[in-house]
Amino acid sequence: MEVRELIRGTVEWSRIELVAEEIATRYDCEISDIRQLEANNWLSTPLIINGRWFVKIVSRQNSLIHAIFTTGRNMGAFSSGTEGFFQHFSTPYEMATYELEATERMRESGLNVPTPVDAFEIDGLGVVMLEYLPTFQPLSAVDTEQVTQHAPEVFRMLATMHESGIIHGDLQAENVLLVDEEVYFIDATSVREGSGKQAKAYDVASALGAISALLGEKETVAAARQSYDAEMLLFALRFIDFVNIRPDHDFNATVLKGEIRKMAEDVGAEVNV
Repeated sequence: MEVRELIRGTVEWSRIELVAEEIATRYDCEISDIRQLEANNWLSTPLIINGRWFVKIVSRQNSLIHAIFTTGRNMGAFSSGTEGFFQHFSTPYEMATYELEATERMRESGLNVPTPVDAFEIDGLGVVMLEYLPTFQPLSAVDTEQVTQHAPEVFRMLATMHESGIIHGDLQAENVLLVDEEVYFIDATSVREGSGKQAKAYDVASALGAISALLGEKETVAAARQSYDAEMLLFALRFIDFVNIRPDHDFNATVLKGEIRKMAEDVGAEVNV
């Protein structure tokens, strides 16, 4: 069994059926199709129901693993010279509710996200329901030409989130989708209130790392500069190494940091990081 499958745990089919029965009751419909996805998601069991809804089931084990991940991320933030700003949820229902609310807030900010539908609790499970996007591709699965085309839009959307007071907290190539040539964001995580510039810089560092692995460091920094000033990119430098040690990121941190410093020098910004 793969490590992430072991960590995520298994939701028994009988409990999945309970979730489906609750959805049938809530939406006065017959459940004719339940498809479990093989997704690289450590923190939920993802399903497609009736080809209409994307449903994530969060178990107590998922909540426990989230607590462990949150502690690790906060330790990484401390090592980067800032206070930890990631926030844990005490129950599976809180995790599900946060994802629904975060998706609603992103949608209200004018960003492309799956339509939020519902969140509920049943048999100790947290359940979040979103619109199913049948034609999506994660950014990691498209060619370089498409990444080049859409990289500035990714940073623009991230900046829009930040201007609206929203932090993504888990931006990676798998959480950026292309749907009919439109960029969508999914899977925002929770950060503490008042985390401000540090959390934004972590988001920017995550986006820089994810896109540079697909596009190249110089091109990625140029795309980021269309939405962020040199000061923010320099501040994001302190999180680059932390982001790069995460198992869901793999990029050349040394070259990326060099390109950020070079860009700052070119525009006359003070480089002291």
